[in-house]
Amino acid sequence: MPLDREFRITDAKGGAAFTVRVVTRAVKTEFAGNEDGTLKVRLMASGAGSPEANRELTAFLATLLNVPLNQVEVVAGESGREKIISVMGITTDDVDTMLGGNP
Repeated sequence: MPLDREFRITDAKGGAAFTVRVVTRAVKTEFAGNEDGTLKVRLMASGAGSPEANRELTAFLATLLNVPLNQVEVVAGESGREKIISVMGITTDDVDTMLGGNP
């Protein structure tokens, strides 16, 4: 069940945090835009709450945001479809610039 909240990228100590909704069993891993105020990412993994899905998501976001993998962390929602992601070493402006122009 989606949470009723606006998408917000917030500055965190040394980084940014944002909400992601994952859709699993996709043909390919891809950024799918902003839906209901949350970034949407399609994953090839079979379960949204599986360790494989979380690894796939963090690796994809690290590549997409051009940061080392160890700077991307699922800080809430590991076992669900809605997750809060923390990315160290990046600003909210960086995230907005890198993801803002995507569909």
